[in-house]
Amino acid sequence: MKKKVWISLLLCAALVLTSVGCAPGKAPGGKGGLSAGLVTDTGGINDESFNQTAWAGMEKAKKELGADIRYVESKRDDDYVPNLTKFAREGRSITWGIGFKFDKAIPQVANQFPNQKFGIVDHNLNGKIPKNVVAVTFKENEGSFLMGVIAGLMTKTNKVGFIGGISSPLIKKFEAGYRAGVKAVNPKATVQVAYAETFADAAKGRSLAANMFDGGVDVIYHAAGATGKGLFDEVKTRPKGKFWAIGVDMDQSRLAPDHTLSSMVKRVDVAVFNEIKNIKENKFDGGKEVQLGLKENGVGIAPTTSKNVPKQVLDKVEEFKQKIIKGEIKVPTQ
Repeated sequence: MKKKVWISLLLCAALVLTSVGCAPGKAPGGKGGLSAGLVTDTGGINDESFNQTAWAGMEKAKKELGADIRYVESKRDDDYVPNLTKFAREGRSITWGIGFKFDKAIPQVANQFPNQKFGIVDHNLNGKIPKNVVAVTFKENEGSFLMGVIAGLMTKTNKVGFIGGISSPLIKKFEAGYRAGVKAVNPKATVQVAYAETFADAAKGRSLAANMFDGGVDVIYHAAGATGKGLFDEVKTRPKGKFWAIGVDMDQSRLAPDHTLSSMVKRVDVAVFNEIKNIKENKFDGGKEVQLGLKENGVGIAPTTSKNVPKQVLDKVEEFKQKIIKGEIKVPTQ
């Protein structure tokens, strides 16, 4: 009798351990069971950049699709796998990894949870995209070309700058497009470049910006995530109308309204929302790369650009935009 009781207890314990350690948890209760989780990179949810823009897409999914949404911030790179795993175990309809630094974590977790769906922004996983993953990438070089046109036409010193986050193929796309845009309208202008090697250090961004401004640069474009906040902190201390910042990913003009020319808006929010909607409509783009450029309205200029950029410059921007869309100009990526 005692032996049977012990066997029963052991079986129960085994079942409990299995349910906790291996099986996905109960799906969150969004409308129609729709739910989504978002894992940020180390820049955090309020980075005034791509993490924040991605979350805006999630909030739209909650409002318009009734999705149950959650996010978790990664404090270091080692957090990516456990944070993704947390949402996968919850049984969310899709779990997003925001940023190219998830290139190893997403495939790893996706393979561990083949019945769960995942999304990654800013990396195509070198073409080896698991069937339960959608990879969203952008033609940042095209949008950055337009920022280069603005910088090249607005500079008074013929010295403009670019501050990058981590030196990588992705951020090099921003730099390459920007350089090409500057050269297209102002061959005499030079482009100074500096990389912070982090997306989460505003103080470093401010220091790099100060050095450039002190050296004669009067327009700086950044692609540095939360590090780029430092550019706006610094430009606000400079005389109005003489020193300018250009933002990235979302309209960053509110960070320095009188010192911001434009922002290269990257519609991560649209991409995130569309894929959540696709799941609801059983149209998930698993195993595919979704690429968005000027033609797809995936990148562009901020609506507040007209505040500090004159109409003749905006007309030139539109002219180059149409040439890129029509294929008359092929914007370099490196």
